[in-house]
Amino acid sequence: MPALEEHGLERLRKMINPAIRTVIADDEALARKKLRLLLSSESGVNVVAECCDGKQTVSTVQTCKPDLLLLDIHMPDRDGFQVLEQIPRDQMPLVIFTTAYDQYAIRAFEAHALDYLLKPFNQQRLNHALERVRAELLKCHEHGVKARILDLLHQAKPESKELRRLVFRTAGRVVFLELDEVDWIEAAANYVKLHVGKESFLLREGIAHISAKLAPEQFVRIHRSFVVNVKRIRELQPCDSGEYIAVLRDGKELSCSRGCRPQLMKLIDGSL
Repeated sequence: MPALEEHGLERLRKMINPAIRTVIADDEALARKKLRLLLSSESGVNVVAECCDGKQTVSTVQTCKPDLLLLDIHMPDRDGFQVLEQIPRDQMPLVIFTTAYDQYAIRAFEAHALDYLLKPFNQQRLNHALERVRAELLKCHEHGVKARILDLLHQAKPESKELRRLVFRTAGRVVFLELDEVDWIEAAANYVKLHVGKESFLLREGIAHISAKLAPEQFVRIHRSFVVNVKRIRELQPCDSGEYIAVLRDGKELSCSRGCRPQLMKLIDGSL
């Protein structure tokens, strides 16, 4: 594989799985050195700082904003649990305790630690913990994307009651649909089906509710189950009963009910 192509693939991998920004907090220099050595064998991990006491750890987390904190429980000025109490909730990274004492495991998980590594741990055990970290970070990323999409949907809602555009999710995608594109709308129980050319979309909304928000000069309700874009009507064919059949430009025929006759007559008279 050419070097340039390899470089491009590596950049793509980093975009999808960015490096885990990590802080090591342990009062023993030898323990920090061993952790750094083990982490150097793991792909996608970036040690951004090392701390030797609780006060420094709190300050470093607030400054560096790491993804992961590898935290010893016993440190000179304060223990690991006191450190977590002093970190604001919105700045709290994922936490893995690294300690020689097993009696704090339950308390660690009550403090919402992601994992609890007993010294001396090996590469395999650390790798397993990091996989859990990656899974959690991916969930957070997906949650962030979803929140941004929902915010976009909220901002896209029109300020006026009259709809000009619809934004909705369907089949895993977000659809931006101008109302001018809609040929006709059909009632379907608690939904409406929007017919757009050869496509159709289901929207969870009653036909009465959506028709009340449509521009009356563009959309006419010709039946309790149908709303039609007047620009798509090719002709109105009278029936023996005094009713009409609306024939659309694509040849689709829709019945017009007596109850909708006033709106239909306005259309025939050219007042719509």
